[in-house]
Amino acid sequence: MSERQISISPFLSICLIGFIALFSSYLRMPVMPLYAASLGADPSQVGIINGAFMFTAGLLSIPAGMLADGIGRKIPIIAGSIAIAFSSLLIPLCHLPLQMAAVYVLFGVGLAAFAPSILSLVADVTPSDKFGQAYGQYTTVGYFAMTIGPAAGGFLAKSFGLKEVFFVSGGLSVAATLLALLLLPKGVSRHKSDPHSIIGSSLELLKNRYLQACLIATVGSCIGFGVFLTFLPLFAVSLGFDAAQVGIVFAAQALTNVLFRIPIGIIADKIDRRWIVAVGMFLLALALGALGQAEHLSYMVVCAIVLGVGMALIYTAIGALIAEQVPATQRGLAMGMYHSSVFMGMMSGATAMGMALKKISYPLCYALSGGMALLALVWFIILLLRNGSNRYSKPLTFIS
Repeated sequence: MSERQISISPFLSICLIGFIALFSSYLRMPVMPLYAASLGADPSQVGIINGAFMFTAGLLSIPAGMLADGIGRKIPIIAGSIAIAFSSLLIPLCHLPLQMAAVYVLFGVGLAAFAPSILSLVADVTPSDKFGQAYGQYTTVGYFAMTIGPAAGGFLAKSFGLKEVFFVSGGLSVAATLLALLLLPKGVSRHKSDPHSIIGSSLELLKNRYLQACLIATVGSCIGFGVFLTFLPLFAVSLGFDAAQVGIVFAAQALTNVLFRIPIGIIADKIDRRWIVAVGMFLLALALGALGQAEHLSYMVVCAIVLGVGMALIYTAIGALIAEQVPATQRGLAMGMYHSSVFMGMMSGATAMGMALKKISYPLCYALSGGMALLALVWFIILLLRNGSNRYSKPLTFIS
């Protein structure tokens, strides 16, 4: 067997497992509010259920990443898949919204264990000069799963019932667990260290200004994306658009985000990845600010396309940049910080702007979220231009 075959096989396994795990997770997304409502949940309780999942995933991603650095990536991936499966299979047994919230905490635990470890494993099985392509391909697969999962969940719910969707989701998560047991490489990225060494090196990692810059960019962009996802339907309806037109806007963003990731990943291996993140941040901020001024569907679709391009630029390059700029023995922790930043950013954006919308307009809401992305962009650039030594860094130049 050639070296090329050995290197490709683990990556394809990671993509397959990631697709199934994320598809099964997002399959339930549109069904959860409906099932909760059938148990008597009001909108605020539905928000609590979803918030329990997002908060738990964000909070535990960092310690889960540290665990993956200490015991290897495979065990957290398998444990996370099992937790995700149980969280699906237990939902049909719930009779109260509070019980659903408790089960969704388990969902958050599972995703926190799974995501940082598999993101780290992508880098572990990929040559460093191909990080951009690898993260472009993996995130394309993942985002495609997250895009079609809700649509498939809605179809299954209409055809077979709400409870049945959770059984299908759980069954697919079990399949992902079995594939992880059989296909994931053994011993890759296992770095034995005593607890004091792990904690000490983790604190040292926080001083890495390149990682700091990536986390700032992630939070700033996810605040804006959280506002886009949460309030676009309400904003569009206030302009007189119907549900189908809202779906067109979401589809424009999602398809652009998916289609651009692989070519951006190839480009990210040829030029400085930090410029790719910076351009993506600017486009995202521009799209959010312009979105608030939309009055026609075509204008809103263009804004969604620009937003999708910005997200593809940011999140394809930022995964490769983090993997490149931190030691292999700390990739789990770094990816845990990244994953935590995604959830905390989206949650804080939706929560803060939801409260602000009681007093401000939708255009101002989107302008403020775009402003936050611009502020994060400025901070990102300042951190990268500061003087200091980092043996994992490169000078800020256009050509890598």
